Amino acid sequence: MTHDHAHAHDDHGHDHDHGHHHGLGHHHHHHMPAPGTDSRAFGLAIGLNLLFVAIEFTYGFIAHSTALMADAGHNLSDVLGLLLAWGAALLAKSAPHGRYTYGLRGSSILAALANGLLLMVACGAIAWEAVQRFTEPAPVAGLTVSVVAAVGVAVNGFSAWLFMRLAKDDLNVRGAYLHMAADAALSLGVVVAGLAIMATGWHWIDPAVSLVIVVVIVAGTWSLLRESVQLSMAAVPPGVDPGAVRAFLAGWPGVSEVHDLHIWAMSTTETALTAHVVMPGGYPGDQVIDAMVERLREDFAIHHCTLQVEEGTTHHHCALKEHAH
Repeated sequence: MTHDHAHAHDDHGHDHDHGHHHGLGHHHHHHMPAPGTDSRAFGLAIGLNLLFVAIEFTYGFIAHSTALMADAGHNLSDVLGLLLAWGAALLAKSAPHGRYTYGLRGSSILAALANGLLLMVACGAIAWEAVQRFTEPAPVAGLTVSVVAAVGVAVNGFSAWLFMRLAKDDLNVRGAYLHMAADAALSLGVVVAGLAIMATGWHWIDPAVSLVIVVVIVAGTWSLLRESVQLSMAAVPPGVDPGAVRAFLAGWPGVSEVHDLHIWAMSTTETALTAHVVMPGGYPGDQVIDAMVERLREDFAIHHCTLQVEEGTTHHHCALKEHAH
């Protein structure tokens, strides 16, 4: 195959201006919230949570409640998780430079993974603490616990609400959202436990509620963890059907075969694709390739496509398959 028939095409056209709209091109505005909204949400949630952690820890100390102190510790780990997610969201908008030809988009996948692991570790710590509590229940100041934890429900509930809109399209933000929602549930459990202890005097209620909440958090975190591991292994993102993409390309007029099709996540919101399309009639012109790329973007939300056109005069097969036994 002579080189003049091979054509690599990029969705940014010939200007190659990767930096427009901070790398969130105008073409997929229906997937992305307005720039800056996530920064506002992150900033507000982090500020509120830091303030609450300080209050909660102080009152935990005053009321001799290890439950409140543990909850404060957990909330602090979540603030770290939020900072991770926010940092990654900002890095994801960086323009390509030097060796990082995709910019630093991939950091959002790493942050989602780190967030999932952090939650699992936090759950382990809470469960361990709860089990210890069963053997030696400590007297708990029920009213103080309930009032402070109720403030926690409000703070975390509000923070989760800030991220709810953004969580749909972004795995990284979904990690932050799950964190806040889990914290609201945790604080609610502490409120109920405090009230129940006041009513009955049974101190084992405190660790029992903690264990129930741990189960809920682990169940919610599992999918985040699984999905972020898949994305870090360059798997096809969950919202894209690789079979449908292959069928779409193969069904395009003039295409006789599709091979070397690869679809992977550049970040938690952007997807890339490379493929070789065999067109025996020769290169159909830029407009046809532009139309294919546009359809891939609109129908499959694939934002960065590179298509190589071949005439099929030589035998090609995927280099990766050669090495697989």
